[in-house]
Amino acid sequence: MTKQSNRWVCTLLAAAALGAGLSACVPLVVGGAAVGAMVAVDRRTSGAQLDDEGIELRAGNQIFGMYGDRAHVNVTSWNRQVLLTGEVPTQEDGHKVAQAVRGLQNVHAVVNELVVAPPSSLSQRSNDTLLTGKVKASFVDAKDVMSGAFKVVTERGVVYLMGRVTQREAQRASDIARGVSGVAKVVRVFELISEQELASSQPKPAPAHDATPGQVQGQPLAPMQ
Repeated sequence: MTKQSNRWVCTLLAAAALGAGLSACVPLVVGGAAVGAMVAVDRRTSGAQLDDEGIELRAGNQIFGMYGDRAHVNVTSWNRQVLLTGEVPTQEDGHKVAQAVRGLQNVHAVVNELVVAPPSSLSQRSNDTLLTGKVKASFVDAKDVMSGAFKVVTERGVVYLMGRVTQREAQRASDIARGVSGVAKVVRVFELISEQELASSQPKPAPAHDATPGQVQGQPLAPMQ
């Protein structure tokens, strides 16, 4: 896929996320599992991906049932670690939301980044969506990071980075995100792995079979009758 094509994909994803994010409390999942070309680089197991989708759906429904439009809470689950971002009426409400999510099946950890404030405006959410797209496009442009290994969430100009990555990848992605115009702050919510773990998790290339003209896998072709 060319750089121009990758940027076009990121633009489409950002537009889709905006349409979904403004109509419901549960954000659209924009990551490795959302686009077929990126599935191969998603470092979660297929079971973890399914669990993450279920966690986001159940948590979003439960929070909306608790607060309706009085709170704006985004739930992002990555490898069963849940990031909560958005606004709630009081600090106590923030604790209640986090506690409710911790009690859900398959949730291993909760990172509570909720703030006490009125729900963010339409223009703020639009700007956050565009920032997410810009960060993802910057990852695509970079030659030394695997863009599909990262999950990007933006709230009030703060960019949250998630993923199962090495220390080297975490630092490089953070530096790239900080350099994007409009990003106020970068918060890392990574699951760190060693370089050895990364290497062992990569798919092994299929053995190459050298075939010369007139041969298939070293066997001579039968003469034509």
